[in-house]
Amino acid sequence: MTLWSCDFFYYLRTMKRYVLACILLMTLSPVMAQFLQEGDTIAIISPSSATDTATINGGIRTLERWGFHTVVGRNALKDYRGFAGTIQERRNDLLWALRNPSVKAIMCSRGGDGAVHLLCDLTLNVFKRYPKLLIGFSDITALLSAEACAGNMGIHGSMCHAINTYEGNDTISQTLRRMMMGELPEYHVAPHPLNRAGKATGILVGGNMSVLHGLAGSDYDPLRLPNIILFVEDTGESMTKVDRMLHNIEVRGLISHVKGIIIGQFSSYKKVPNTFPDMNYMFHEYLRKYAIPVCYNFPVGHAHMRNFPMLIGSVATLEVDRDGATLRFSVR
Repeated sequence: MTLWSCDFFYYLRTMKRYVLACILLMTLSPVMAQFLQEGDTIAIISPSSATDTATINGGIRTLERWGFHTVVGRNALKDYRGFAGTIQERRNDLLWALRNPSVKAIMCSRGGDGAVHLLCDLTLNVFKRYPKLLIGFSDITALLSAEACAGNMGIHGSMCHAINTYEGNDTISQTLRRMMMGELPEYHVAPHPLNRAGKATGILVGGNMSVLHGLAGSDYDPLRLPNIILFVEDTGESMTKVDRMLHNIEVRGLISHVKGIIIGQFSSYKKVPNTFPDMNYMFHEYLRKYAIPVCYNFPVGHAHMRNFPMLIGSVATLEVDRDGATLRFSVR
């Protein structure tokens, strides 16, 4: 074989690696996050359960103390059978906030139930066309998942009542404020005896596990995305129900999409006698057969002071070793 031939095949191999690297980069790279500046307008809407004036006013006070302007959806204080208005009224508020060019971000007043109703007559194109930084957690996982599937970013973080609890000056609220403005944290978590060491990079998706389970197989199912870092949390769900949700991911063949897992706070659940000491051990029994990094007891969940904001849809790197776990976010 001539020297030219060797160089030619070396060139082909190099180009193949370059093309594969570009494909991976495109897979992991979301659109530019719509971060905020002081003076920007944030819309407050209620996509889920009914709320009250005190909750929304508390959110307004804190957001305006942080230097933002606020507007409130016209249906945000309605109550229709426990929801914050009919499905159409709640969907109208979401579309108003998405389409309004003066609104730069959307904060949900509270979670509860019902956010998934809004997705039934919407397509991902709506979220792609109007990328906005959407903020919330719990039931709002449904809307955050839609944003991630559309290639956008959102913040899994505290809502109106929580950010007002300590007048917005506590560590969690201040971390949220900085993330909203594009200052991304680097989280370091103490070691846990069940942690699995390793390093992985992928698109960060997740949130409330039961809400994620309800999106299974839909266009809004973020577990269908390739190369993901998944985080989960929940409250009030039994160990047996969480076990079924976990195995649903496996039987659907999606565990190969998951490059790293973060187990957050599972609260207010009833333990099953003669089984596992707690929820973490149940997860470990399932996850130990997979060669991916796993972090346990991450501070994300339903208790405000254990609910650090997570930038869903960002490129995240999870690194777990004997000193603990580190989570880094990056954007294009």
